[in-house]
Amino acid sequence: MDDSQGQRPTSERHVPVLRDRCVTLLGGGIDAARTAGRSPVVVDATLGMGGHSEAILERYDDVTLVGIDRDEEALALAGARLARFGNRARLVHAVYDEIPEVLGSLGLDGADGILMDLGVSSLQLDERERGFAYSYDAPLDMRMDTSRGQTAADIVNTYSAEELTRIIRAWGEEKFAGRIAKAIVAAREEAPLTTTGRLVEVIRAVVPAAAARTGGHPAKRTFQALRIEVNEELDVLERAVPAAVDALRLGGRIVVMSYHSLEDRIVKGALQSRSRSSAPPGFPVELEEHRPELKVLTKGTEVPTDDEIAENPRAASARLRAAERIRSRSVR
Repeated sequence: MDDSQGQRPTSERHVPVLRDRCVTLLGGGIDAARTAGRSPVVVDATLGMGGHSEAILERYDDVTLVGIDRDEEALALAGARLARFGNRARLVHAVYDEIPEVLGSLGLDGADGILMDLGVSSLQLDERERGFAYSYDAPLDMRMDTSRGQTAADIVNTYSAEELTRIIRAWGEEKFAGRIAKAIVAAREEAPLTTTGRLVEVIRAVVPAAAARTGGHPAKRTFQALRIEVNEELDVLERAVPAAVDALRLGGRIVVMSYHSLEDRIVKGALQSRSRSSAPPGFPVELEEHRPELKVLTKGTEVPTDDEIAENPRAASARLRAAERIRSRSVR
């Protein structure tokens, strides 16, 4: 990012991943709300810089959009971008596993569409001082919500070698996790690790060059692991998808984009578990409360087109899943 990046309009800084497909999928829930005679409500649970929300509000002029983000800078940028929609856009500082609470605080009894675009946002990657990227030197922070919580520096300077190995292996799927953890502990004995640049040097020194040539930047997986640990991303996601499904009205749709196998595994499991009958094996009659709550709308995962990846290279790893609520929330 050059020094003028922060001065560019938000619409130029952010290209929403699979924007048109997401908006079209959510449209089914919006149509269901209209058919039922209610005003459509859509939740953008990971608002970011508001690109998806803007497209939703532009296409559907009767939608109330609830935008949620834990990043206060993102909320400010998105707020400016969506200001022209007035009170149709209602933005809230929260984490996306709090969807039911957010809707309740706004006097809304549910949603007809919920969108989750997981992982780190373009804003967070592009703002050097946030410490998410390994490509330039910055403070080791990585918090999506800079107002609270431990930083990546706290983790690398206080976790034991065993704890570091665990998170780097589990969250980063890094086969050299033990070697990297030991190197981090040795380096911090000389001086605390406080910058991304020094952490990259430590990692680069112990990851074989051959592995870097075939697996991308040697620090990529460790940075992913630290980011997930700092923001409790997978714990939040495991709570968020069931909470979102519970908040959907009949006919409402949930659309989720994930960017690595750990996220996609959680999303797939949550949606599939609610799309199967809960009737005991051999049960002669499927009672209403045993019927599936969801119908999965995507066959496997959908991915960006070559043109979309060319326009936005960060979209390359995106995997989209979607489902529709087919049983009323009132039936338990």
